[in-house]
Amino acid sequence: MSQTRETCCPPFEPGPWDETEITWENKRFIKDRVRSFFHIPLNFASVMQRSVGLIEAADALPEEMIVLCDENSLWGADVYIDVTRDVPEAEMATISGTFLSKVFEGPYKNVGQWMRQMSEYVKAQGKDLKKMYCYYTTCPKCAKQYGKNYVVLLAQV
Repeated sequence: MSQTRETCCPPFEPGPWDETEITWENKRFIKDRVRSFFHIPLNFASVMQRSVGLIEAADALPEEMIVLCDENSLWGADVYIDVTRDVPEAEMATISGTFLSKVFEGPYKNVGQWMRQMSEYVKAQGKDLKKMYCYYTTCPKCAKQYGKNYVVLLAQV
């Protein structure tokens, strides 16, 4: 399925992300913060609009935009958006490490259950979990349009 006028996110192909190992060395992101209430994001859309606007203005939009969330508090999450170069007026961050990735499909309310499954998957691979990121592959509107809501969990090992 291709991207249409009704969608803002390209379709996601889960195959390359499912049960794979990824190594990043100083992968560049801009970092922002989303306010949440018990892990329910309150201003995700406005954070994404602001951040993507800065990325587009800096001509730093990658071919496949990776949006990672570090759900580090009941009251907020750090959001990392993949970029091709430094973005003026944005907080820059790099992420390095080896990650096990696994694709899940379903409503966002299942993320807690998926995180437990991912922890078990990491243990089954004989690895120790250091940190976990959620890669939200499409916005809720596009997920509804495509009929699939894929979320990739990346476990740093």
